[in-house]
Amino acid sequence: MSAHCHDDHCATGPAAADPRYRRILWIALVVNAAMFVVELGAGTQSGSASLLADAIDFLGDAANYGLSLWVLAMALTWRARAALVKGASMLAFGVFVIGRVAWGAWQGTPPEPFTMGSVGLLALAANLGVAALLYAYREGDANMRGVWLCTRNDALGNLAVMGAALGVLGTGTAWPDLAVAAIMAGLAISGGWSVIRHARQELASTTAQPQPQGH
Repeated sequence: MSAHCHDDHCATGPAAADPRYRRILWIALVVNAAMFVVELGAGTQSGSASLLADAIDFLGDAANYGLSLWVLAMALTWRARAALVKGASMLAFGVFVIGRVAWGAWQGTPPEPFTMGSVGLLALAANLGVAALLYAYREGDANMRGVWLCTRNDALGNLAVMGAALGVLGTGTAWPDLAVAAIMAGLAISGGWSVIRHARQELASTTAQPQPQGH
C-alpha cells in the first residue's frame, strides 16, 4: 500500500466531509470496542499471547477511530498531525507485542487452541466487515489511509491467529502463538512507519505553501 501513496492523494477531498464516511467510522468504533472486550476475556482465559495482543490492537483502533471522527472536519494540517499520533500508536503496539512474545517464550505454557480459533474467526469477520466499508477510502489523505491500514493489518492478523490455533493444537507448544504475535508486531511497525511518512509529507506540503501577503 505504501507504494501507492502519491502527492495527489494528500489533498483534501470530498470524502473528508462525507457523512457516509463518518457513519462508517462510528460503526468501526463500536465494533472495535466490542471486540476488545471479547478478545481480552478470551485471551486471558486461553492464555494466548496473540489474542491478548489483538485485543490491545482492537482497543487502539477504537481510540484511533474516535480520533479520526474528531479531526474529520479539520484542516489537512490537523488531520496529518492526528495521523502522526496514529502511526506512533501503531509503533508502540508493535513494541508491546515484542515484549509480550519475549515473556511468553520465557514462560513456555501453550494456550488453549479452540478458544483461539473461534475468537480469531469472529475477529476476522468483524475486521473484514469494517474493511469492506472503508475500502473506497483507502487512498485518501494520511488520516484515512491510517484507518484503512489498521483495519487491513488487523484482518491479516486474525488469519494468522487462526493458523496459530491449528499450530498449537498440532504441536502442543506455545511457539505458533508467539510467532503470530511477532508477525502482528511486524505489521504494526511497518504500517506505523508508512502512516508517519505519509503524514510528514502532508505536513511538509502545507508548510511549503506560500503564505498570503499582509497587505
